[in-house]
Amino acid sequence: MKKGKAPSSRRVHIQHLYQDYAGGQATLPACALLKFLHKEQMELTANDETVESLIDRYEIAETAKESRLMTFEGFLRYMESKECCVFNQEHTSVYQDMNQPLTSYFISTSHNTYLTGDQLVGKSHLDAYISALRKGCRCLEIDCWDGPDMEPVVYHGYTLTSKILFKDVVSTVEQHAFEVSAYPVILSLENHCSREQQEVLAQYLTSILGDKLLKAPLDYQTSGDLPSPDDLKCKILIKNKKVKPQIKAEDAAAAAGPEESVDEGEDEDDDDEDEDEDEERLTKAKFWSPRKAGSKKKKRKVIVAQALSDLVIYTRSIKFISFSFSKDSQNYFENTSLAEKKARKLARASGPDFIQHNQSFLTRIYPSGSRTSSTNFSPQEFWNVGSQLVALNFQSLGSPMDLNDGRFQDNGGCGYVLKPAVLMSNQRIFDPNSSQHKRKPTRLLLKVISGSNLPVPRSGKGLDSFVKVEIHGLPCDSCKKSTHTVKNNYLSPHWGAVMNFSIRVPELCLIRFCVREQTSLFSNEFVAQYTLPFTSLKKGYRWVPLCARDGCSLDPASLFVFVWHS
Repeated sequence: MKKGKAPSSRRVHIQHLYQDYAGGQATLPACALLKFLHKEQMELTANDETVESLIDRYEIAETAKESRLMTFEGFLRYMESKECCVFNQEHTSVYQDMNQPLTSYFISTSHNTYLTGDQLVGKSHLDAYISALRKGCRCLEIDCWDGPDMEPVVYHGYTLTSKILFKDVVSTVEQHAFEVSAYPVILSLENHCSREQQEVLAQYLTSILGDKLLKAPLDYQTSGDLPSPDDLKCKILIKNKKVKPQIKAEDAAAAAGPEESVDEGEDEDDDDEDEDEDEERLTKAKFWSPRKAGSKKKKRKVIVAQALSDLVIYTRSIKFISFSFSKDSQNYFENTSLAEKKARKLARASGPDFIQHNQSFLTRIYPSGSRTSSTNFSPQEFWNVGSQLVALNFQSLGSPMDLNDGRFQDNGGCGYVLKPAVLMSNQRIFDPNSSQHKRKPTRLLLKVISGSNLPVPRSGKGLDSFVKVEIHGLPCDSCKKSTHTVKNNYLSPHWGAVMNFSIRVPELCLIRFCVREQTSLFSNEFVAQYTLPFTSLKKGYRWVPLCARDGCSLDPASLFVFVWHS
């Protein structure tokens, strides 16, 4: 584009582009449109047929259409269509290989799915399961406890969170499991029920889920790997502990005694001394009584009812001991859960070993027990080591959930995203914590040109806005840059800010565009955002759709940007 005075709005900027390629003519010839697609938009596969199709779809003047020309209004319609969205529209459908083992995918995962608020007094609601499933979530958590009249209930134990019936949760999952994605759903049971009520759990799972429930291994041998998402389409898997084959059910029942219960999942997967477990126990104790804050309850033996155990096929929960132990002794159908602090220590101290572990086994990471207000950690640090089931509190808004939404809008929003090759290769050691990667960095150029129809501030006054662009990836790639602030303009602020980034492992990166309001010299507030994977980023002049804090579209609010990388 020719240099000159900066255009004041997106329409004017697009008009300048149009005039540059029209060469002073009133209309844009097909050959000039093709040149624009190749040179500016980097649509290198575009040909005469592509141009004909664009004219047919976006040109409204019949005389221009008949002459195979495009007027400015037609060009503007094209530039503001989804074909010029910054997110690659080919990625709005499932396009990745879905025949790899489950371990080869990032899987959208929810923590304490039933909660709509905090972890201590928040409300449990069936709508939370519906909302998560409609966001493409494929791994849901259900905390199961003994209820009155042999009706198991779901809630966050030893707190004032409200209770809902287990059977209602299962019915809700059955109704909505495959509304937005046909790929398998994993029900992660945090099971605290007595043996008798575990049998009720199994009965409900079997009767309500019917043929959707995976009750037996697939007919064919999977050669030591988990089945693929394609293999398990429209199936629901139960993740829970399982009775060891050498222990007969009668012996297990006798050993348990009538009063013992099962604690599975977050309370049992780590050592008693694990700081996250201590922290959660301490937090709950303080909530109930300051005097009891230092006390620890003795954990009881885990005894799983045979009927429930029989429903665990490919997702048997076991305790994590060490990477070397897993390598020697863990079976392909067994998975582990780690609290975020323990997982973080392992990721920082033994990143390559963690990656190798996650090539063979499913690993679930869950938030620290101290996050009583349901805050989230950044999932990126655990995706960096290939952890598949990074569990977040879906009810909590903010950057971590924006990253999760951005990651899983890829691949058609199906809840499964293929891990990049760098996390799956056995040929070389990859250390996510190193800043020395033997590969040429990718140079990313982003020009944040302007905004359009930004949300009106709550104050009703003009918007003083700036755009912060964040790169989330490996520690060596993560950074943030901001434009200057444009005062008193929410309709068409113009920034024209050029940003350069050097990215070593772009296939792991997410790009987050965040519009913020400068409220004072040292403070600013969230206005809107959009997050997408680097691999879904389209080159050229593109518009960025903006979302509210809750992830809902703010259409027609958007940014206008230019993207280039090499």
